[in-house]
Order: sequence, then C-alpha cells, then structure tokens
Amino acid sequence: MEKNYILDRETIGKKFYRMAYEIMEENFDTNHMYLVGIKENGVVIARNVKEILDRISEIKTEIIELSMDKQHPSEISLSSSPDFNNANIIIIDDVSNSGKTMLYALKPFLEAQPKKIQTLVLIDRSHKKFPVHNDYVGLSIATTLQEHIYVEVHGEDVVGAWME
Repeated sequence: MEKNYILDRETIGKKFYRMAYEIMEENFDTNHMYLVGIKENGVVIARNVKEILDRISEIKTEIIELSMDKQHPSEISLSSSPDFNNANIIIIDDVSNSGKTMLYALKPFLEAQPKKIQTLVLIDRSHKKFPVHNDYVGLSIATTLQEHIYVEVHGEDVVGAWME
C-alpha cells in the first residue's frame, strides 16, 4: 500500500522550529518550563522541540513522560512529579482528534496551581468533542471521521505523517 504523506521529514523539522519560536515568544516571562510528552510519539516530539528551544532560548526545559491508555484514559502516570505550582507546562502529542487525550492529560496537573498549561500537537484534526484548543499546531487539517492519520517515528526522528 502506498502511503499518502501529508508531512515529510523536512517539513516537520520546519514546523518544530516555528512552534519552538512561538513557545519562546509566548513564554518570554519564564526561565523554566515542563514539556510533557504523551507516550510514545508525543515524547519524541517533545525531545525535538526541546532540542530547538535549547538552541534558540534561555528557557530551561525539562521533559516529563506521560503514560495513559488513550482509549480508556482513567489511569495516568508521569515519569516524574516535580512541584508544578507556578510552573509553565506544555502537554505534547502527535495528533489531536477529538480532544479527549489532551483533556485527560490535564488530570495530573489539576491538583497543583500551575502558572500556565498549554498544548502542542503536530497535527490537529477538526473533530473536537471536548473543549480543548491546541496552542501550538504544526498542521491543521480537515478530515473525514473514517480517515486516520499516522505519525511515523524512527528512534528520535519524526520522519513523516500520512493519512489513510
């Protein structure tokens, strides 16, 4: 089967740079933030964005991995749980469909008093069922409910995104 690519490696790299600059502009008043990647692909995207932020910004970033079953997201765990009070947090995933994953990903941070919680996705679809607006988006795309988007990751590289 031939894959219908909507993003290639080079374009994804450019989108990561643009989103990193947007993060820097939107969070100019902080010197530390947490990039919370939703396993698996969200963690890889978080690492790529962190690498760019480390080059272009003075903001110290720390990656935290968030694990959940996306179909039944009642159990959520973090790779570490620092003090999130007064912290800037960006929750990162590969594709946003209905907003459900992002909504449940907020759960571990609701006990604290963060300064700011934002979201970043590589691809945002237009099928929102939950009140989640993504702050940083690589590509917004209108799809049918029958179509599915796959983000292809090899190691620490996001090499493409395709739709079927």
